[in-house]
Amino acid sequence: MDDEWICGRLGEDEPWLLGAVNPPVFENSLFTFRTAGELGEAIKDEDERYVYWRGTNPTVDLAQRKLAALERGERAKCFASGMGAISATISSLVSAGDHVLVLGAVYGPTTQFLRYLEKFGVTHTHVSDLAGCDSAIRSSTRLLYFESPSYMRYEVFDIAAVTGWARERGLVTAMDNTWSTPIFQKPLTLGVDLVLHSLSKYVGGHSDLVGGVVTGPSRLIRPLALTEYQLYGAAMSPHDAAKVIKGLRTLPVRMAAHQERGLAVAAFLDEHPAVRVVNHPGLPSHPGHAQAKAQMSGFSSLFSIELDTESREEAAEFLDRLRHFRIGVSWGGFESLVNVPALSVEESVRATMGIPVGLVRLSVGLEAADTLIKDLGLALEGVGRLA
Repeated sequence: MDDEWICGRLGEDEPWLLGAVNPPVFENSLFTFRTAGELGEAIKDEDERYVYWRGTNPTVDLAQRKLAALERGERAKCFASGMGAISATISSLVSAGDHVLVLGAVYGPTTQFLRYLEKFGVTHTHVSDLAGCDSAIRSSTRLLYFESPSYMRYEVFDIAAVTGWARERGLVTAMDNTWSTPIFQKPLTLGVDLVLHSLSKYVGGHSDLVGGVVTGPSRLIRPLALTEYQLYGAAMSPHDAAKVIKGLRTLPVRMAAHQERGLAVAAFLDEHPAVRVVNHPGLPSHPGHAQAKAQMSGFSSLFSIELDTESREEAAEFLDRLRHFRIGVSWGGFESLVNVPALSVEESVRATMGIPVGLVRLSVGLEAADTLIKDLGLALEGVGRLA
């Protein structure tokens, strides 16, 4: 199946649509049955049968089918947030006494959740490369978790090499693919066991929903759906699922536009004297560019720069001087956003991830690149000793 067809048409010609141009939103919290026996049979298979909203719902199910098909996975499970998906997935794979390897920089709250699991006897170790994995692996290691490109620094890992290393040692791999979306990267085809996304970002695309998803083989998704999904209670609402479905319709077109504008802005900053480094895998200057091109079909518009400063105040002043970029967390919508992690990320997490004080994250939206470049140029000229 073609990605554009999956995004726009998969499941949308079925009889229950009754000719509606948009899939209906099933708002009901429960479903009734003709006999007690039918209800009993349905409850045994509640992750696939429509019984109660907490299990699944036709609108949510359609979003899940589309996302699984896009990732080339067997099953997908949508959650009420990205952290709902991450915490349920990690919890489903580890028990007391187990150890998790974390490769590279990952989403800050993911690190916080792994620290939270320590009180239940689950430990973790952060490493920077496969050599570090070799040194840190234990007999109790069960999971290797990573992002590629990585959090904030956008380092690129050879996904097939990572998954091959883990498979040889009997580890499950889970990877956050939010940066690329399934349009630009399909980690399951490179050996990853479970792929996660924050649907709040590019997939939703309009900064109007919070959601998450995990995709992979039925043997891993089904037990998660029957246990952690239902017990943690982070069920996606049908209204948010409808927004996911609408976001998917334009995802291929939007990602192409994000790529174009993001690369134009990154190329400008790559030549600016006030910028030490531009962390964008789409630039030839990025150390992981060749590997990125080998395993990705395109690049999103989220990247970071390192200002020529060690001062939080100067980094904050740069943000304050911007007029078109908005200051805020999250990313992936129409609007361009900017953030300085040193001002918002927990200090211990920032240190663990190796994020410098002068690092600025930019999410290039769908505005004209020339407008964004002018805004950045003026802000850089007026910041302290960066001028």
